[in-house]
Amino acid sequence: MSESPQDTEFLNQLSAKINEHLANEQFGVSELADALNMSRSNLLRKVKKATNLSVSQLISQARLTKGMQLLRTGSFNVSEVAHQVGFNSTSYFIKCFREYYGYPPGEAGKRISEQEPVPVSPPPSSSKKIKWLLLVVLLTGLVAAGWFLFPHLKKEEPLAKEKSIVVLPFKNDSSDSTNVYLINGLMEATLNNLQKIKALRVLSRTSAEKYRSSSKTIPEIAKELNVTYFVEGSGQKMGERIVLNIQLIDGTTDTHLWSRQYRREAVDIFALQQEISEDIANEIQAVITPDERSRIQKRPTQNLEAYDAFLKGVDLLKVGGGANLMQSLVHFDEAISKDPAFALAYACAGMACYYLDMFQAEKIYVDKLGAYADKAVLHDPSLAESLMTKGMYYLTRKEYKEALPYLERALEYNPNSTEVLGLLADFYYMYLPNTGKYLEYALMGLTRNAQSGDSVAISYFHLRLANALIQTGFVDQSLEHIDKSLEFYPENSFSRYVRAFVLYAKEGNLKHTRDLLQAEYRRDTTRFDILQDIAKVSYYLEEYDTAYKYYVRFNRYREVNKLDVFEHENLLIGRVYELAGEKEKAKAFYERYRKYLDTDQTIYRNLGLAVYYCQLNDSAKAIEHLKLFAREGDVPYWIILFMDKGPHLTEAERSPEFIKLMQEVKEKFWTNHEKLKQKLEEQGLL
Repeated sequence: MSESPQDTEFLNQLSAKINEHLANEQFGVSELADALNMSRSNLLRKVKKATNLSVSQLISQARLTKGMQLLRTGSFNVSEVAHQVGFNSTSYFIKCFREYYGYPPGEAGKRISEQEPVPVSPPPSSSKKIKWLLLVVLLTGLVAAGWFLFPHLKKEEPLAKEKSIVVLPFKNDSSDSTNVYLINGLMEATLNNLQKIKALRVLSRTSAEKYRSSSKTIPEIAKELNVTYFVEGSGQKMGERIVLNIQLIDGTTDTHLWSRQYRREAVDIFALQQEISEDIANEIQAVITPDERSRIQKRPTQNLEAYDAFLKGVDLLKVGGGANLMQSLVHFDEAISKDPAFALAYACAGMACYYLDMFQAEKIYVDKLGAYADKAVLHDPSLAESLMTKGMYYLTRKEYKEALPYLERALEYNPNSTEVLGLLADFYYMYLPNTGKYLEYALMGLTRNAQSGDSVAISYFHLRLANALIQTGFVDQSLEHIDKSLEFYPENSFSRYVRAFVLYAKEGNLKHTRDLLQAEYRRDTTRFDILQDIAKVSYYLEEYDTAYKYYVRFNRYREVNKLDVFEHENLLIGRVYELAGEKEKAKAFYERYRKYLDTDQTIYRNLGLAVYYCQLNDSAKAIEHLKLFAREGDVPYWIILFMDKGPHLTEAERSPEFIKLMQEVKEKFWTNHEKLKQKLEEQGLL
């Protein structure tokens, strides 16, 4: 089917106008319609009829075609070409070019030098899209466009290098040790900016920190971390001037790909941070979306004195510990006093409060945390740290549903954040248990960190995955990941702790489980969590005196340190105290348990109420709540494993109706397990 003369004339006019305005990034559909004296709707209809493409597609293709022509002349670099064809963002040009041609613009000259086969004429086709593309080729004189007309003629190319990068600790070139926190801050800012780029796999700070004083070569570190690119930096502050040397290195060959010395006045420190990260991203042709670029270019503060105080606070926050966290608040408050709109300072101050209050029965810092979080979100609602801090506030207040959207958005704004991923995984384990979601985030965390080379981080993500797998009934797979966790970090006591229970799920030997727990407790007698589990296992072994002894020690530790932990265990603790003849204390634990259930937002609430009413011999209410619990869809394996193991069952627990409902819960769990197993096998995850 041939084009009409009217169509040909229209396409010629269209092409001429597009080429006339290629360098203007703002030239789009409306501007083209105005240039042709047409309505927008009429232009859209005519272009669709003539080419089967949208107007924006035509403009984009024309820009990329012209870009190819300029690149193959060899006279311009990628950044210059991007701007000449209307892309103010070099990384966005790289992204579009790669999607269109199948390789990055940096390889355009190489491809033509390899004498790619170029057809003299297109194959017979009635496709209007092919005709339009051929017309663009003829009008711009680009026979090289045969590459996108004839994809079957492309040579097979090796896979491009993964865009993975690690920022090694920057070195202080000054003899003045007080400059260290400034140089650390520049390293941290470079890392944080790169982490905002989704197209990059950016290793964590802890991955890099262990190589601060290492004598290993770059290729050796690259192999350990499985990373492609390294950023090295060194610098100093001389008066009010910062001198920073940055180099980008190919990890495999130890080849210096790019280096630059930045000399800036201290007042330009934020522009310097942005420039470094964008220069690095452009050099390795990592795509930066407009939203990512906007977040990178956002200055945390305009006040250098505030930023100086902030950097001192961050150094202490990273170290952690009560004294350091409290001193970090002094520096953050100083930063805020100098710049009351400093969102990142508010966010980091809130994080310090969160860690100070963690596990404490009396939340001394929760109001300050809330105030800091509100200010952080007010001044920068798209800052990942602001959102994470707001999520931490709701977690501290046990308002878990309110916390979730903030944590999810924090991950959206910083997709490389291991902290947010860890919080989300733990959220679905501890706060609002959901075995499917827990498994999802545990897998995501391990996938993004498995090749990071940070053995401690990898160990903990294997632990999370092992815990998620056992929760869903995958015993052997859980044990496999627990063992991997210990391979990466043999000192991971939490992995040994969880392993004791996974082995019980596999072997059914409670005495062996208790032996392992006791051995772990001897390694660290501050582990109050292990204390209460030794007591619990002793109860299930019907060794009530032993259970009582450990519960007494556990409760003493909990009270002396004013810890708000394991409130969900108070019913069982009460039972053991009652068996020991301490009925008044037992009653207090039962009441404490009931109070806990009043605010419980998890799927366990109705099960807890059922067991509570069993203890009160109120069979009717126990059955009522057990029926509600039986409707839940994400029951963890531990419930199934232990629900019929308890000694001294009450009359209600021994009733046929109660037993029947618990059997329904068990059957539902295994039905869901099989569905999940099939899904994971289809995805190649099992």
